[in-house]
Amino acid sequence: MKTNIKMLLSVIVLFIFIGCKNDGKQETSTTKKTEIKVDKTKGQAFIKDDESTPNVLQIAIGSPDHTTLVAAVQAADLENSLVNAGPLMVFAPTNAAFDALPEGTVENLLKPENKEALANILKYHVTPGNYSKEFLKKFKKLGQANNDYVKIEVKGDDVYVGGAKIIASIKAGNGIVHVIDKVLLPPTKEN
Repeated sequence: MKTNIKMLLSVIVLFIFIGCKNDGKQETSTTKKTEIKVDKTKGQAFIKDDESTPNVLQIAIGSPDHTTLVAAVQAADLENSLVNAGPLMVFAPTNAAFDALPEGTVENLLKPENKEALANILKYHVTPGNYSKEFLKKFKKLGQANNDYVKIEVKGDDVYVGGAKIIASIKAGNGIVHVIDKVLLPPTKEN
C-alpha cells in the first residue's frame, strides 16, 4: 500500500512538473521582451512633465531673469537636487543681482576648477521648507543646504534674507522660489 501511494504521488508530482514546464515554454514563446534605454547621465531633472506644477528648477529655467542662475546650477551639476520632492525653498538671485558682483566673478565661478566653490554658494541659496514671505517674518535665521545659516530681517513690509530683499515669490511643485535682488555669499570659513 505504501508503495502504491509513493508511486501515485510520484506520478502526480511528475504531471505537475511537466505541466509547469510546458506553461513556462508557452509563456516565453509568446512574450516579447521590450528593452528600454535610459540615459542615466541626465537624471530626473530632465524628465518631461507638462502636466504637474513646475518644480523650482523648471521655474528658474522658464524665467528670462534667471539665466545666470540656471547656468550656475548647470555648471555645479545641481539640477537633480533642485527637482527632488522637497519641499525646497530657493532664494533665486536675478541676472541683475549677478551683474552687480565684481567684474569677472561669475565667469571665474563657472570654470570647472571652481565647481565646488560654486556649489557651496548655490547651496547657500537653498533651505528645506516651503515658507511664504509672511511666514519668514517669524524667523531670525535659516539653516541652508550648505550647513551655514542666513539671517532674516524684516524692514516694514519687506523681508530680507542675508541682506537680499525678496522681490517676488512663486509657488513650485516641490516648494517655493523667492526671487531676491542680491547674490547671497556664505560666510568665509576660518582655518
